[in-house]
Amino acid sequence: MAIDLDEALNARPATREISWTRRDVLLYHLSLGAGARADTEPELPYTYEGGLQVLPTFAMVAGQGISAGDRATPGLALPGIDIDLRKILHAGQALRVHRPPPASGTATVTSRVADVWDKGKAAVIVLESTAADGDGTALWTTTMQIWARGEGGFGGEPGPDVAAALPEREPDVVLESPTTPAQALIYRLNGDMNPLHADPGFARAAGFDRPILHGLASYGLVAKAIVDGLLDGDAARLRAFEVRFAGTLLPGETIRTAVWRDGGRLVLRSTCPERDDAPVLTHATAEVAS
Repeated sequence: MAIDLDEALNARPATREISWTRRDVLLYHLSLGAGARADTEPELPYTYEGGLQVLPTFAMVAGQGISAGDRATPGLALPGIDIDLRKILHAGQALRVHRPPPASGTATVTSRVADVWDKGKAAVIVLESTAADGDGTALWTTTMQIWARGEGGFGGEPGPDVAAALPEREPDVVLESPTTPAQALIYRLNGDMNPLHADPGFARAAGFDRPILHGLASYGLVAKAIVDGLLDGDAARLRAFEVRFAGTLLPGETIRTAVWRDGGRLVLRSTCPERDDAPVLTHATAEVAS
């Protein structure tokens, strides 16, 4: 296994076409718990095609949902990077929204390796993807950090050392996002069909007591909590959201998110209260419009 830094960083960007429908968006919202109390609060902006808004984190799954049929989720084929995929972890995720995503549409996604950092015993691969509509107008940019165990020591730069410092005061608000035992089973219909999130035997073989929730599900749950709890339910006001995945969550557990306001910037930390506030998302920030 090896990393050729020059080839990885100078390769031609890869492009692919994606499309999605209102059904994909509705399923995504339902997989994050929208409409869970439909008898008293149906959350129609998330659950009904009339006046449907799109949670910006839908960008994480656009083109992979039910309208994609049985097409496989795009694999991780990166030029200049030959690594053991069994040793990688999704370490961090960022999203910047350039324009609110439509409830249905098509886009061209352009992806490139933006950086590769040498952490000694591991490498961090930074993969950047931008989706643009048919007129070439950018809709969103995502940045994924991939932690590759055993792939460091290739002589690259270590990358930034970002501190996880939190404000030295009580949070301005605390948001809670409950999950259900079936949450991962629903969320995986967005495209990530990894058996780790469904098969108890597979999960035990991977070192977990039972199937775990997708990291991107936690990411979406917290984004929805921000929109509902701080932005008057207006998803278009969430402009950017960045996190590191610090721990797993079991379906049925709760995500507790402490939020510190700093003008249009939010600092966040998400934990699991059922496990003594074990960290779930750290180094987390969001940018919001007034």
